[in-house]
Amino acid sequence: MTDTAALFRDDAYARSCRTTVSRVAEDGALVVAQSVFYPTGGGQPGDSGRLIWDGGDIAITTTRKEGATGVALVPEAGAETPPAGTAVEMVLDWEPRYQHMRIHTALHLLSVVIPLPVTGGSIGPGKGRLDFDMPETPEDKQALEDQLNALIARDLVVSDSWITDAELDANPGLVKTMSVRPPMGQGRVRLVRIGTADEQIDLQPCGGTHVRTTAEIGRVVLGKVEKKGKQNRRVTLTLA
Repeated sequence: MTDTAALFRDDAYARSCRTTVSRVAEDGALVVAQSVFYPTGGGQPGDSGRLIWDGGDIAITTTRKEGATGVALVPEAGAETPPAGTAVEMVLDWEPRYQHMRIHTALHLLSVVIPLPVTGGSIGPGKGRLDFDMPETPEDKQALEDQLNALIARDLVVSDSWITDAELDANPGLVKTMSVRPPMGQGRVRLVRIGTADEQIDLQPCGGTHVRTTAEIGRVVLGKVEKKGKQNRRVTLTLA
């Protein structure tokens, strides 16, 4: 399988890059050498945008993983795509991605104010949700919303670091999600920290994109808490 350099992980704010089409997948998706587009995974949607090359310009409707380490761009239906080896420029649809970054970071904080095992989650433009192993509905949802917005307003730094797969196995408490395994198998795992090492608010493995500081999230509103099983409850948040 073809490797793709994950530029979105090095700099979530990069909106474009020049790259090369490494190969064309059987379904016509374009596997690229490096990518600022995030591929669908971990509850976060794949990015969209445009692909431009000498003599061509097409819309990319979404981005997906290709094997363990490849990223494939899915072109709009019927588009005439460039062949393998073509030098191209990727231009990201920034506004949807930035909303994904804000929501994703807010969901990390939601897992702080509701310190229960996470059974699922989803991210969309301006809205996201986490499912919790939560036997009873919280008595005071407004208090949770106030706690969440207080953390956001502290303008906490969001940073990342890396540990080995073995180090993560030795520290299972870092994993909050019950249904989604951290992105392992490449020998190392990315940790996302909110706060500092001295004043840490959250630390968990995650391969998604996030804002640099929590103040960028802005105020959020919690929706109703929905029962989704005997002990499973869904908490939704939206950007205000």
